[in-house]
Amino acid sequence: MNNEEIQIQFSKPGNWQEFTLTAVYQDADGYTRIDRYTPAEIPAEQAPAMAAVVAALVGLAAPWQAVQVWAHLMTATIYSEDDPFTPIVQRDEVALDVEAVNEQGGRRFFTPYQYPEFIIDDPAAVEFFKFFTSKQ
Repeated sequence: MNNEEIQIQFSKPGNWQEFTLTAVYQDADGYTRIDRYTPAEIPAEQAPAMAAVVAALVGLAAPWQAVQVWAHLMTATIYSEDDPFTPIVQRDEVALDVEAVNEQGGRRFFTPYQYPEFIIDDPAAVEFFKFFTSKQ
């Protein structure tokens, strides 16, 4: 487990409106906090970022359906096109690791290395992550 992580559980695979979001983070005193949210408890301004996560999951190869997602923040280094050894900027991105099932009861894990769309670089997704994991 990371010091900051969001876990999303889908009780009915493929039904993206029913989920439990669990935020795991350290508070200002260094204690690990675990907060759970239902869809009704997600603030309206955070809904578009949640939709971006769901959009990435919909692209999962059939017949697999996500049942659990682990999201964590990572920093990407962007390099110059002219000089691939010269970094020009760093940016935060949200990476998803996904546990999925199929109708036959099979279970499989998917990572950003297999599905580049599981790396979400939209600033709204980064703010979504920080909103739930940076509470003091």
